[in-house]
Amino acid sequence: MPRLLITALILIALNSYAQQPPITTANYQAAARYSPKKLEKMIFSTQVDPHWLKKSNRFWYMYETTDGKQWYIIDPVKGEKKAMFDRDRLAAAITRIVKDPFEAKHLGLDSLKFIKDENWIQFEVKSSQDAEKKDSSKRATASKEKKVYYFEYNLTDGTLNELVGFKKPKHKPNWASISPDSNTVVFGKHYNLYWMDRANYQKALANEDDSTIVEHQLTTDGAEYYSYHGTGALGGGGGETNVDKEKNKDKRKPAQLFWSPDSRHFVLSRADQRKVKDLWVINSLADPRPTLETYKYMMPGDKEAPVEQLLVFDVSAKTHHTISAGQFKDQDLAIWSAPPVERQRDDEYRAQLWLGPSGKFYFTRTSRDLHRIDVCEAGVDDTVAKAIIQERLNTYVEVRRLGLVDQGRELIEWSERDGWAHFYLYDGAGRLKNQITSGPFHCEDIVGIDDKKRILYFSANGREQGEDPYYLHLYKVGFDGSGLTLLNPGEFEHAMSMDDDQQFFVDNFSRVNTVPRSTLYNSLGKKVMDLETADLSSLFAAGYKFPQPFRAKADDGITDIYGVIYRPFNFDSTRRYPLMEYVYPGPQTEAVNKAFGRSMDRMDRLAQLGMIVVTMGNRGGHPSRSKWYHNYGYGNLRDYGLADKKAVAEQLADRYPYIDINRVGIHGHSGGGFMSTAAMLVYPDFFKVAVSSSGNHDNAIYNRWWSEKHHGVKEVVSEKGDTSFVYSIGKNPEIAKNLKGHLLLSTGDIDNNVHPGNTIRVANALIRANKRFDLVLLPGQRHAYADMTEYFFWRMADYFSRYLIGDTSERPVAIEQMDRETEQVGTNAPAGRSPEDEEGWGDDEDDID
Repeated sequence: MPRLLITALILIALNSYAQQPPITTANYQAAARYSPKKLEKMIFSTQVDPHWLKKSNRFWYMYETTDGKQWYIIDPVKGEKKAMFDRDRLAAAITRIVKDPFEAKHLGLDSLKFIKDENWIQFEVKSSQDAEKKDSSKRATASKEKKVYYFEYNLTDGTLNELVGFKKPKHKPNWASISPDSNTVVFGKHYNLYWMDRANYQKALANEDDSTIVEHQLTTDGAEYYSYHGTGALGGGGGETNVDKEKNKDKRKPAQLFWSPDSRHFVLSRADQRKVKDLWVINSLADPRPTLETYKYMMPGDKEAPVEQLLVFDVSAKTHHTISAGQFKDQDLAIWSAPPVERQRDDEYRAQLWLGPSGKFYFTRTSRDLHRIDVCEAGVDDTVAKAIIQERLNTYVEVRRLGLVDQGRELIEWSERDGWAHFYLYDGAGRLKNQITSGPFHCEDIVGIDDKKRILYFSANGREQGEDPYYLHLYKVGFDGSGLTLLNPGEFEHAMSMDDDQQFFVDNFSRVNTVPRSTLYNSLGKKVMDLETADLSSLFAAGYKFPQPFRAKADDGITDIYGVIYRPFNFDSTRRYPLMEYVYPGPQTEAVNKAFGRSMDRMDRLAQLGMIVVTMGNRGGHPSRSKWYHNYGYGNLRDYGLADKKAVAEQLADRYPYIDINRVGIHGHSGGGFMSTAAMLVYPDFFKVAVSSSGNHDNAIYNRWWSEKHHGVKEVVSEKGDTSFVYSIGKNPEIAKNLKGHLLLSTGDIDNNVHPGNTIRVANALIRANKRFDLVLLPGQRHAYADMTEYFFWRMADYFSRYLIGDTSERPVAIEQMDRETEQVGTNAPAGRSPEDEEGWGDDEDDID
């Protein structure tokens, strides 16, 4: 093609792009259409959640569509799926007994479980009639609740029996740690441990204040902040204010302990936190006067660290002894629990067992700099723990729960020692036998172990060529590394649930741009049957369109970065849209959805205002890639991901002319609040608008667990042999003078995870630098904004609409989109929403504590 012609075509294309009119009007109506309350009525079940039965390989599940709820029973051996009952017939039978009308599509069955020979189910339904609350007999005015009817139903012949006089077992109170044989119940009180027998526990279930309950004290040396029970590790308070503390001082408290399978022993870790410094938040909304919440909170570099002890208790002798496990200064001890038993999930309670046989348990001890982790074992009569596997790296070491073969005669360990996460086989004494998996892919977790066939079932990602490396799959492999087999193929994000016998598994799979589906496989990877396809018909009828996954290059031009583009559903490719990045730096995760989900506030819904919303990873982000990728930001926790965020945005603008690279915004919560503000200050001429919520802007006052791990802390040993820890990290307040664009900060005022002081310090620095910015303080809110989530969404929408989209329309004082959804009630009834009515702002991401 002649050079002049090429030049002419380029000029025509550039002129065409220049003439593309920009989007400058925010579409509030479209954003309101996809509020969480509306989505509840458009998105129903998206996954099959199997309840595996005890006496067979069968399982049951409930699945909801626009046709209501349906209950199914699956027999994998027969390859049979059946409705558990005829909904119309059962609704009619319940109506005859309860005298309230029931209908198949609105059949509210609660607490369903299988009983007897597993041909019977038991459930309850709530009637419209009032009944006196069972716990209100001593009150001056008895309170009311809706009468509950209890039923048994025969799945074979359709017999429905009302359980007249049935007394439903009460839920286990959170303070009760019940032994596997149910004979001993341990709990905390006055900083010590107590126990009661089964008979007295039954009294406590009926009335916790029963004066005839006999309690026995196990320990006597407990003290405040050196307790045998309580909130445990640092990094957040237990939510008790000074008023709560006084009110609850004599109540039973939960103790974090682990039982031996034979119920003869339990083990716990006791932390002496008395020298750890305090932190506080004030609840200004408390009635009648503000309350103070005080909690221990260790910050990065602090000298005052908790000191942990490992204690084993003998239940019959009512004695205990300490197991020496010390190795590193300021070390952390973590006792491993046994993996859950799937067939026990519907039991009234499940004891928390330790990992190991009755006479031995396993735990880890971790150096403060996390460069050293020992996998340890201890017997119930031991006085000194034994390190059986050692992990060492120059950055932080991570571990997963140990896999036990034949009660610990062999061990399967997860390790990143060769730069990728893989499994290793050891003998029971900790001698390496062989590496089980290897290669440039990431093993995630043990899903099942078949001792007899010597097969490991595990989840992993990044092995299948040509796929997004984040998509999780299920594999099996022999203990010797032979026979590695993919069990659930398909380029999707997979979530698996395997039965306890490793015979069958349910596979839930989707992408952000596909309808979720569920399939049943056997352990050979052969499909038994398709189970369900999610019903998104109402969502599509409302105009929903799937987002678009993409791949780009990091700022180094080599590393692949994966992300998702969310467009307005009325997208017009002839217009130019501003770009908004939703970010979360991790490094324990990335804010990039891989499967279809119902949480759409930050992506789909914000896009409807008239923006292109993008989520993407960055080097140093997700752990499910190489150890190099995950640790890229080690030592540079503030800035490490920003160059990739900028580089990918520029590539997308080059790829798609409808993206206006001169209008780039950014938003994040928690670690994303930290990152989004940093982006505005590190690249002030590129990022123009940010909304940063609950950010840990000054990591010197954030908890030491996250900062010291992901940024790094240096252990220094002096000539005298004293050990200290040196910590230094870049903070947002240090570069506040760089702000050029529009910044909205927000925080809850009683956030005991990321303390409000983080936001206040960056606000102070901005004021000192003579910068204009905006601040939203959410009263009575913690890290997730609870019942102010929707309010904050619309404040964020206002900000991006005005400063990124360029819509300068005056908004009324009242947020009409919220008022329109609020029911108007009488003068004697409360209006508005309660905290439990809304999902918390931070619920769809891992908090960074």
